[in-house]
Amino acid sequence: MGNIGNWGAGATPSRSNPEYYKGNIPWLKTGDLNDGYIIDIPEHISQTALEETSVKLNPSGSVLIAMYGATIGKLGILTYPATTNQACCACISYNGINNLYLFYFLMSQRKEFIDLGVGGAQSNISKEKIINTLIPIPSNKEQNNIVKQIEQYLEYLQNLDLNKNNLQELIKLLKSKILDLAIRGKLVPQDPNDEPADVLIERIRKEKEELIKQGKIKRDKKESVIFKGDDNSYYEKIGDKILKIDDKIPFELPNNWRWERLGNISTIARGGSPRPIEDYLTNSPNGVNWIKIGDTEKNGKYITQTNEKIIPEGISKTRYVKSGDFLLTNSMSFGRPYILKTDGCIHDGWLVIGDIENLFYQDYLYYALSSDFMYQSFSSVAAGSTVKNLKSDTVKAVLFPIPPYLEQIKIAKFLEKIYLLLSEIEKSLN
Repeated sequence: MGNIGNWGAGATPSRSNPEYYKGNIPWLKTGDLNDGYIIDIPEHISQTALEETSVKLNPSGSVLIAMYGATIGKLGILTYPATTNQACCACISYNGINNLYLFYFLMSQRKEFIDLGVGGAQSNISKEKIINTLIPIPSNKEQNNIVKQIEQYLEYLQNLDLNKNNLQELIKLLKSKILDLAIRGKLVPQDPNDEPADVLIERIRKEKEELIKQGKIKRDKKESVIFKGDDNSYYEKIGDKILKIDDKIPFELPNNWRWERLGNISTIARGGSPRPIEDYLTNSPNGVNWIKIGDTEKNGKYITQTNEKIIPEGISKTRYVKSGDFLLTNSMSFGRPYILKTDGCIHDGWLVIGDIENLFYQDYLYYALSSDFMYQSFSSVAAGSTVKNLKSDTVKAVLFPIPPYLEQIKIAKFLEKIYLLLSEIEKSLN
């Protein structure tokens, strides 16, 4: 390659002379290389530096290659005259050599250049190794044709990447839209033979009243009842008061669905942390699972095991949860639901939603809690200025759409089928 152009490394004017850096001559460092045309060089040097040091001005069109460290083989083509530091080697190609042909050849040799790198803390290649590299030289016409073909393929690949990104975004939007249709009762056909949600909720409410009479559970003073009046308006009964709440209903539901506040149909509580936690951690097989955010998988659905355990004495200082309960993250990325597949204790970064097995088909509740609507509902009640978090009382007040139980099953199975298809498409994109 030394025979096809004039090669030269740059230099760094002494930093101890501030006059060298008071000018408008671009001075490129290897970090400015972008494997393409160089259109922005942040640092500049002066005419004095150009005259008094070994730095050289390279003309527009020069091909640059990095010789040091992690940037070995990184490339660039100048779009205006510029100087470089000593970690960069520039080639001003001779007539008959297409600088883009040289650029793409150097790109094809990057692995070889990296393998040639020597040194201790920072490997490097020398100008000598570059200029002694053999390069095949076709005619100028064929060089031009090769460059044209390469750039056509690169454009094609770029469009593929763009289409891939667009399709990934479309899949994300599609999932969101499907969930939105699901919680509005527009995903599967309504079956008039399904037991209405009203009947199911009323039956569960009576069972709860019986437990209250037996003294097995306490009545929640904030509990209310939401119902639809004969005038098709929504009302909420709180104690002896009945309030019209049409303005608080997010959207209309099918006749056999029901709006209800989460706290009226489930138990919601926040976790707690024994302190200092180090005094309660144990490796004993008799320890109690200590469930942390780190025990979840990215985009996961279940929590099946934990990395840590606490001693049984710590249970009284935290909250015990059981398999089948739902956990909600309640700080940082709040409102993310997970289904428990193990028993254990939770810290105060979690909310637990329990006592839902008689009212909800597990997968429907998971999908509904994962919807944008529920995330926005949680966001509207999240407290905190810098770090948002959810409190059990505010989550209890959030309105939730409840379909008939049989329709919950149909919705969940439909979603699973669609999500499986979309997941296969996402896998193929990767």
